[in-house]
Amino acid sequence: MCGIVGYIGKDDIKNRLLDGLAELEYRGYDSAGIAILQESDLSIYKATGKLENLREKAKEYSSGDTFGIGIGHTRWATHGKPTEANAHPHFAEFSYVVHNGIIENYSEIKKELTKKGCSFLSQTDTEVIVHLFEENLKEHKNTLVAFEKTISSLKGAYAILLITKNSPETIYFAKNGSPLIYGKGENGIYFASSDAPLIGSASEVVYLEDGEYGYATNSEEKFFLDFKELNPEFKKLHVNKTFAQKDGFRYFMEKEIYEQHQILLETMMGRVLEHDIVFEEFDAGILVGVESIKICACGTSYHSALAGSYLLERIAKIRTHVEIASEFRYKEPILKESELFVVISQSGETADTLEALKIAKASGLKTLAICNVDNSSIVRLADFTILTRAGIEKGVASTKAFATQIMVLWMLSLFFAKFKGHLQKSDIKKELHKMIESAASTKVDEKLHERLKKLSKRFLHGHGFFFIGRDIFFPLALEGALKLKEISYLHAEGYPAGEMKHGPIALADSELFTIALMPKNLLFEKIKSNVEEIAARDATIAAISPICIDSADDMIYIQNSDSYMVEFFEMMVVLQLFALEVSIRLGNDVDMPRNLAKSVTVE
Repeated sequence: MCGIVGYIGKDDIKNRLLDGLAELEYRGYDSAGIAILQESDLSIYKATGKLENLREKAKEYSSGDTFGIGIGHTRWATHGKPTEANAHPHFAEFSYVVHNGIIENYSEIKKELTKKGCSFLSQTDTEVIVHLFEENLKEHKNTLVAFEKTISSLKGAYAILLITKNSPETIYFAKNGSPLIYGKGENGIYFASSDAPLIGSASEVVYLEDGEYGYATNSEEKFFLDFKELNPEFKKLHVNKTFAQKDGFRYFMEKEIYEQHQILLETMMGRVLEHDIVFEEFDAGILVGVESIKICACGTSYHSALAGSYLLERIAKIRTHVEIASEFRYKEPILKESELFVVISQSGETADTLEALKIAKASGLKTLAICNVDNSSIVRLADFTILTRAGIEKGVASTKAFATQIMVLWMLSLFFAKFKGHLQKSDIKKELHKMIESAASTKVDEKLHERLKKLSKRFLHGHGFFFIGRDIFFPLALEGALKLKEISYLHAEGYPAGEMKHGPIALADSELFTIALMPKNLLFEKIKSNVEEIAARDATIAAISPICIDSADDMIYIQNSDSYMVEFFEMMVVLQLFALEVSIRLGNDVDMPRNLAKSVTVE
């Protein structure tokens, strides 16, 4: 979710970079930095917080109209806290780099570089890139070859811009899995991680493909793939900045649904190892003296808390109770110091959740916050914090925040289970593979999306929706119903499938739509019976399952997996896309639904 920019030319380089970063600030505002190389003099400025702090730091610097090069970065912290040391650009002896993405093998590279005498100043994965480049340059003496050797050693996703005093008029670039655009205009060469910073400056652009890399100077540009030179096709740049910020998607919500695969990998980065789960924020000693867990949250976070309670009890064998924060505050709750009190909030400023946390603190409980925003009120108050690393969500209806909360709760369940001796190493490894597979399952299948677009027109009438599921799929049904309510304004309710016959089935008729979550790997026969009961009352049923359901009117197929958590994450994406497409059909503003705000900071 970070943003990068680069510039080669004679314009005011500092302001070119800062203005470009301003267009990307929605991608991250934990810290920002720029590095400028002019006439062999290199200047670097970094600051935490919003971009205005960086502008203030760099206000005395004047780049004038002398030719030079520069790179910049605005960061949403994923690996390492939001500090100046962790802000980009990162540097070694005479080279500087900015990077978006995840270097999955950074720890192995770092160990090797440390043995060679390299010293690291940050906690980030990015810093290994620039040190590795300089080590390769010592051996090969050629900057392009050193850069090629560097990127060929990297595993994971990256968009990289690198400058070095060894080649003071050149920016080296590479792209794999993270977006990077190369642009040309009347006043220079431009780089950015989305179109928005380029509009008004670059007239034509190349959207780099995975594996492509190269270098550029004021008079020369070279593109390569697999060490072979390319002749890329330049395209005219469109001029709509809002469209550019959305990376071509119709809505921010749609863009954020598509980002979930990458975001979940970032959530796991440094925590999911080959044979283990680790949290740098605390150790499992947090459980000493703890007999049960109480989770407090609101809205979507409440749904993730409910899902987490199934995982914590099933995997970690810890009694877990979930409370709606707005109700918890007024019930005169009985709290025991043997409870671990967990709060979940995307923003870290949710008023009811914050007040619940204060009650727990005052009662002497150990407290843990699962949150997306570092230095928020909830994070500052809690004893311990796990950052979800979801990045900024511009759409009001939460998508990737929910996905990352579920992933953190799953990891936490395994972490606690290991501490309590309920899991063997072989079991942990199986669960870790399921996590990676689950992240992959959130990668949107274009054919499935098209299917949902066409299907959405069938669900615009009627008197409401039932979303039904069992076990952990019940909280997912609640979340699916909430998504539809939030952005389509249609009435929808989530229910445990087994509860339908205890009252709600009275509403079943041909004008009631039922969205049935039917995983192959968890209570399939049970929910199949529930669906047949509803079908017998003429309700219209759309089943989400890898298995054909005879009683369903519409089938939405997901992949055939051996893990109910893989099914969970894929169904999550289906429900998000379904709500999106129904809302678009109805002509609603998906990103700014009526009556709602992104962060609820009042009671």
